[in-house]
Amino acid sequence: MNTTIMLFLVQDGITNGAIYALLGLALVLVFAVTRVILIPQGEFVTYGALTYASLAAGQMPGTAKLALALGIGAFAFDLFVARKALHGRLVVRSFIANVVLPAIVLALTLSLAAQKPPVAVCIALSLVIVAMIGLYLYRIAFQPLAHTSVLVLLIASVGVHLALQGLGLLFFGAEGQRGPAVLSGAFTAGALRFTGQSITVYAITIAFIVALWLFFGLTLYGKALRATAVNRLGARLAGIRTTLSGQIAFLLASVIGALSGILIVPITTLYYDSGFLIGLKGFVAAIIGGLVSYPLTAVAALVVGIVEAFSSFYASNYKEVIVFMLLIPVLLLRSLAAPAVEEEKD
Repeated sequence: MNTTIMLFLVQDGITNGAIYALLGLALVLVFAVTRVILIPQGEFVTYGALTYASLAAGQMPGTAKLALALGIGAFAFDLFVARKALHGRLVVRSFIANVVLPAIVLALTLSLAAQKPPVAVCIALSLVIVAMIGLYLYRIAFQPLAHTSVLVLLIASVGVHLALQGLGLLFFGAEGQRGPAVLSGAFTAGALRFTGQSITVYAITIAFIVALWLFFGLTLYGKALRATAVNRLGARLAGIRTTLSGQIAFLLASVIGALSGILIVPITTLYYDSGFLIGLKGFVAAIIGGLVSYPLTAVAALVVGIVEAFSSFYASNYKEVIVFMLLIPVLLLRSLAAPAVEEEKD
């Protein structure tokens, strides 16, 4: 170990930590608003990354078909719930949002996939496809269980994770894929070398965190999410649609997951099940932040990334174990310091 190696490890840790910070923020957001521990966050990473890589390689991603199938299921759920008082305008709006929109995206994907579209188009299509999957998943799997216990929501989350992982194997196969860099080029600063992709990771992470801060602080929907996170019952009494808050939370989480995957896939080869481990490291950061604190989660994510980088240098066979062991002292301290409280009931 010397100064140069240490700087390289810190640089690598910050790059990985930036990705974990995005995932940790998404997990905190979803849990605060819906009480769902979003285990499928890793699948959003995988789907975003492999959809982007498939489009860039001129292949048709199966995720576009999945989005349409889930949209049809969400539309059927809407019809079933509103079967006693069907309003034409609501039915038309649900049909457009759940069936027409994913059908248009599927047709656009089919027409563009064989042409190897530019990187910007691949990114945009990947984000839209995964965002629709996240939105429809909430409608089908979590919205009907919104008023149940956290344990029931966790079981549903595990089931969704397993289903999405199996579908990922079906769509993308067992072979790994890599995508083109979002930004090419490189420059050196002393002993360090910064690639265009690593600069993109830093820039997008900072921009997304600032955008989320402005969204929660200045927009009406952001304030509604904050109110729902503080007290779901109070938010409903104040006229806030907590269902819409849950939809927005899942939409943001799926976009963040897909964006994280797009940032990772040019750096390392990803497989259909790679997102689970990446999502778990974001979950470690979210747990250290108590699943409530966004700044602490971001700082913890950087710590997780740096610890992982140094662990890979000193004990590469145990780097995952060392990262997950960070949870033990945190959970121990929280269990000793936090008073016992009953779960909030809606």
